[in-house]
Amino acid sequence: MSTANLLVELFVEELPPKALKKLGEAFAGVLSDSLKAQGLVAQDAAVTSFASPRRLAVHVADVARQAADQAVQQKLMPVSVGLDASGQATPALLKKLAALGAGPEVVPTLKRAPDGKAEALFFDSIREGATLAAGLQKALDEAIAKLPIPKVMTYQLEQGDGADFQPGWTSVNFVRPAHGLVALHGDQEVPVSALGLKAGRTTHGHRFEARVSPVIVLTADTYADQLRRDGAVIASFAERRAEIVRQLDAAAAKAGSNLKPIEDDALLDEVTALVERPNVLIGRFEEAFLEVPQECLILTMKANQKYFPLLDASGKLTNQFLIVSNISPEDASAVIGGNERVVRPRLADAKFFFDQDRKKTLESRVGGLARVVYHGKLGTQGDRAERVRAIGHEIVKQLRMAVYPYTVLAKDELDVLDSKVQQAASLAKTDLLTDMVGEFPELQGIMGGYYARHEGLRDGVAIAIEDHYKPRFAGDALPRNHTGTVVALADKLETLVGLFGIGQLPTGDKDPFALRRHALGVIRILIEKNLSLELPALISAVVPVFGELIHDPSLALQDFFYDRLAVSLREQGYSAQEVDAVLALQPARLGDVPRRLAAVRAFAALPEAASLAAANKRVGNILKKIDGEVLAQVDPALFKEPAEGALHAALQQAAPVATAAFEAGDYTASLQALAVLKAPVDAFFDSVMVNADDAALKANRQGLLALLHAAMNRVADLSRLAA
Repeated sequence: MSTANLLVELFVEELPPKALKKLGEAFAGVLSDSLKAQGLVAQDAAVTSFASPRRLAVHVADVARQAADQAVQQKLMPVSVGLDASGQATPALLKKLAALGAGPEVVPTLKRAPDGKAEALFFDSIREGATLAAGLQKALDEAIAKLPIPKVMTYQLEQGDGADFQPGWTSVNFVRPAHGLVALHGDQEVPVSALGLKAGRTTHGHRFEARVSPVIVLTADTYADQLRRDGAVIASFAERRAEIVRQLDAAAAKAGSNLKPIEDDALLDEVTALVERPNVLIGRFEEAFLEVPQECLILTMKANQKYFPLLDASGKLTNQFLIVSNISPEDASAVIGGNERVVRPRLADAKFFFDQDRKKTLESRVGGLARVVYHGKLGTQGDRAERVRAIGHEIVKQLRMAVYPYTVLAKDELDVLDSKVQQAASLAKTDLLTDMVGEFPELQGIMGGYYARHEGLRDGVAIAIEDHYKPRFAGDALPRNHTGTVVALADKLETLVGLFGIGQLPTGDKDPFALRRHALGVIRILIEKNLSLELPALISAVVPVFGELIHDPSLALQDFFYDRLAVSLREQGYSAQEVDAVLALQPARLGDVPRRLAAVRAFAALPEAASLAAANKRVGNILKKIDGEVLAQVDPALFKEPAEGALHAALQQAAPVATAAFEAGDYTASLQALAVLKAPVDAFFDSVMVNADDAALKANRQGLLALLHAAMNRVADLSRLAA
């Protein structure tokens, strides 16, 4: 069957730049998947997507003109329903066959086969393969219907077919008005339609710089080259992005030695979606603006103007920036000058905000937090600041009990820490009332740190104010000092306990308060800062701070934390078995988790591991079936079998060694000390009946298993490692 490459393009008005990449991928993916499902193209066929500001397109290799016919077997009905006692077709069967386009003559050819408890009739037929025109129409309709459109636009068609068509009376819903449709199979047009458009071979290039307009696409394979040559358009999103990166690096090198453009994938994707043929230019602004914190300048250039600020080798902002233009005039001075004029007022606004904000101290703004509503059920930002202060004090109290191998601070350090935490927590939210954060909410915390340093606050407090939102996202840095660590923990725990306490839990993919991110932040701080804090104790200390505002969410919140931790650990490369084994015990100190996981992984590599894990699972199952509590104690005088005494003796030798290592935090040594139990455990189960008829003997053997179970499951639930 003959094949040729296929090209489909939908030409539209400018698409939403932040959505373009996903729109292009979805259009190509759904359309090609539909063609594959219909048998018009092989499953491993090469698929190339194109997405530019004014087009979505896809190129699919080796598409057939018609799919191969398919043998189809269809279940009709039970034999008892389809055939009467004499074996003749019933009216129900004839009606079913008629619906399938078959007559009574096929009844003798029907197959009988078991279907569950009954026997059923099956009809074999040949389904004609889809033609390209019909298959592509179906695929195109699916691709358009399934586009992840952020907001649908309704517009009226100005052109159409039929005597009854009147311009402006037919409405179409799509992301942007569509003006052209191309569908080529090799060099042949495919008769399909969409959004009131009939497919042809005509498209358009760059709005201002196309050499030829319109562009008549000759074949599916010449599409991209023709657009680049005649239309001044790089149709491929990936190629256009790579070209921008190349030009950014070249322009940075031209601007000065050791300069580099800021790295921001989201900005790069957005700019790629704004231009059809990029041209990177260098702009400048007055050095006086560099007195403003660079985060402010960078944010206004990125968010408002889509520029790439240039940084020096130390990461410090320079007074140069890169413009990704959509036009390439011979003399670019007018374009550069226009952009420099546009950015100057933006930077002047940032400088004005910064100067005005510094006229008031953070302390003077504390009272204003009482007028900023945080949540209708949880009060104001002022209430919240007081709660964070109280929680911070409780965290410092718990840190006083820290012992090796956790982070330990001296008493005088903790006293100073408590004082710094109180000050930082009180001031942490005050920058919400500043003009700069009002204009750029993304700078909250960062600006508080700058203003605190300007006021000369105590060493570490300014850093804590800046860092208390950290980590803001996956992979973000943690707070840099102890004060920031405590305030960050307090802030995140206040959010989690408060919102869980009023029933504002995340559901499915909806998490409006970013509670999953807050939970992961707490987890990362506890683990990576090696803190001795116990999760249940932390939550219990936070709940009373809210008084009567909330119900106690401790159990639900603990489960939420361990669920998020499990997901995070699996993403880090730990196996599901390893994670389940450790988290089944819900270790209170999350700082322990990495050492426990390392111990489990080392234990699993031992030759005795599989047998001990299986035995542990068997012990657990036996103990679960026993009504009432099983005391982990034995009377050696009641031993009847040599294997009982041997296991007890082995336990008496191994358990103290494992316990000592466990209490010292050496979980690997603790688990490996149990390896000697393999032989006596195997012998016990080979020769001892646990559920003996004698009640005292039975209880003694159950007690021995309880001792074994307790000894083996302090680091992790080893039964989770059993195959």
